[in-house]
Amino acid sequence: MSTQRKSATKTARPTTDYTLIFDGGSLGNPGQGYGSYVLVRNLDGKRRVQRLRFEGMLTSNQAEYRTLIAGVEDLLSTIRGAGRSPGDFSLEVRGDSQLVIQQTRGQWKVRDLDLRDLKDRASDLLGELGKVRLIWQRRRLSERAVGH
Repeated sequence: MSTQRKSATKTARPTTDYTLIFDGGSLGNPGQGYGSYVLVRNLDGKRRVQRLRFEGMLTSNQAEYRTLIAGVEDLLSTIRGAGRSPGDFSLEVRGDSQLVIQQTRGQWKVRDLDLRDLKDRASDLLGELGKVRLIWQRRRLSERAVGH
């Protein structure tokens, strides 16, 4: 008679509820602005990729901010649409723009008035979530994640 040991492995809960990876740019600087983001629900790995085209002439930094804002708005809408409170969820934001990540963290000053408004909007939206981590990553990682 053999005895079998039952495995007592536990599935580790993700450290954050969602991950948002964003990348934006422009064709010319300024030029036609574009962006992409991927939103991942970490519990089950469900992913949503969005591609964006922005009206008017934008700098690459403006397109990066607008892409971040669009991704956070999408997440907040999804959470509210499920009848939940954004404050109950955590988000890890990853992007390859040092400027956007550091300014949004409050570690770099925002001197450009157009960027200040975008940074304030991004910060306000992120402030609706329970916990947010902003992480800079290499461009190739962002490109791989969003499919550029």
